[in-house]
Amino acid sequence: MQWKQDFTPIADHLWLSAIVALIPILYFFWALAIKRMKGHIAGVTTLLLALAISVIAYRMPAGMAVMSITQGAVYGLLPIGWIIITSVFLYKLTVKSGQFDIIRNSVLSITEDRRLQALLIAFSFGAFLEGAAGFGAPVAISAALLVGLGFNPLYAAGICLIANTAPVAFGAIGIPITAMEGPTGIPAMEISKMVGRQLPFLSVLIPFYLVLIMAGWKKTVEVLPAIIVSGVSFAITQYVSSNFLGPELPDILSALVSMFALAVFLRYWKPKSTYRFSTESEVAAAAQANKAAYTSGEVFKAWSPFLVLTAFISLWGIPQVKAALTGHYEGTNGLLKLVNAIGYQLTFMPEVPGLNNKIINGSGQPIAAVYKLELLGAAGTAILLAAVVTKFIIKMSWKDWGSTFIETLNELKFPIVTIASVVGFAYVTNASGMSTTLGMALAKTNFLFPFFSPFLGWLGVFITGSDTSSNLLFANLQKVTATSIGMDPVLALAANSSGGVVGKMISPQSIAVACAAVGLTGKESDLFRFTVKHSIFLIILIGILVFLQSNILSWMIP
Repeated sequence: MQWKQDFTPIADHLWLSAIVALIPILYFFWALAIKRMKGHIAGVTTLLLALAISVIAYRMPAGMAVMSITQGAVYGLLPIGWIIITSVFLYKLTVKSGQFDIIRNSVLSITEDRRLQALLIAFSFGAFLEGAAGFGAPVAISAALLVGLGFNPLYAAGICLIANTAPVAFGAIGIPITAMEGPTGIPAMEISKMVGRQLPFLSVLIPFYLVLIMAGWKKTVEVLPAIIVSGVSFAITQYVSSNFLGPELPDILSALVSMFALAVFLRYWKPKSTYRFSTESEVAAAAQANKAAYTSGEVFKAWSPFLVLTAFISLWGIPQVKAALTGHYEGTNGLLKLVNAIGYQLTFMPEVPGLNNKIINGSGQPIAAVYKLELLGAAGTAILLAAVVTKFIIKMSWKDWGSTFIETLNELKFPIVTIASVVGFAYVTNASGMSTTLGMALAKTNFLFPFFSPFLGWLGVFITGSDTSSNLLFANLQKVTATSIGMDPVLALAANSSGGVVGKMISPQSIAVACAAVGLTGKESDLFRFTVKHSIFLIILIGILVFLQSNILSWMIP
């Protein structure tokens, strides 16, 4: 039996249907921001509400709705949950072995100022991880590093989520951009150019915005030269690489240039006063006293787990290697052919029973539904291998290594439930047609559509947790709507991706990941309340920019 999606199930009226489709999202906002529910409770109850609406209001067969949830839950476990488990595990290995004390002191040797540490780790290092791995790794690892340095866990998580906005559109080797070429037929390079003429404005703003949130206006002005170096170097590299090289490398190149530029700048410039949190002055003084106790060799050894991590996730991100790891390599390289054979054996894509090709979309085409299990190709596996190498670097016994892994699993049981439930919510929302209904409603804003176009991407990332998924979900709708009102479709597609980046900080998946990484399990509502106002402010700014680019600043469109 097949079932055709109906995007206007309530009295055949788009706006009434959109109001009904909005109910689970409003409930989730209420559950976290007002009721302050724990993340896994808010996630599970939102999922149940979405299930009820998909069956009752959208008349989706109950069996299909349940199976779409299982498809999302499996994706929530692999690759997303797997990345979180391995990222936190690697961090815990460095803490238990005492290596993180050396890492902390090495960062202090560059700067003891908390404002500048946030720029180096949350903004630049996080952007590098986003470019190489994507998913939850950037926030999980950079937030854990900040907590280890002495940051308040809530601030560490919130700052890293906000910092992650600048690189998300080009994350994971440009996949969010290249994903739009297939369904729209518009070259990825053209979309990359347009995104590269939007996000650099945000990339200049974000470092300033981060420090302003942390320290207030006066303390932000004190480090304005460093903020300018960090943001401008990132933004210029992001523009040049996205417009002349393509969507694959802007994050990695921008992050490296930004980190290097700021580190060199700080050798010759220091702020008038060193900013520390009010609760940690004694700790900071002790760390300062011990700074010189470690040799360069000891510092290198301490950082080795993260250098190995960088090498592995960068390797996993190379398209040819990625294809081999998932059993899809078609080249002649002997080593990659061997890896391909192993990857093929460790990649499972069974059909979702009762769902695969059973749902007919608005174009009359059946929607494929498979459980995507790429065991070797998952970024979490790359991080696990880095953890194995780390075991030998820090000379830890297999017993201690294994017990640390079990300890990590036990700590993350509730965050994994949260992630599985919110991804299940995303999948049932997409399968039932609720997300398309919301997109169609926003598309009816006519001459104001250029302003609301980024809001589609923002909504898509909030629902799915992924800029790539949001782009796949709304790319064609953006193109068709833009063409019908005389807006350049390239601008609309870029707006979807650029708007999506600021939806990431309030996505249930991202909130769960960040809380898990810094030990705030059960405090997801606090983090959501921290980020939601910033997300709304930034999406309005992007909406204004896109509206101007569609009219006054149309010369910016490639």
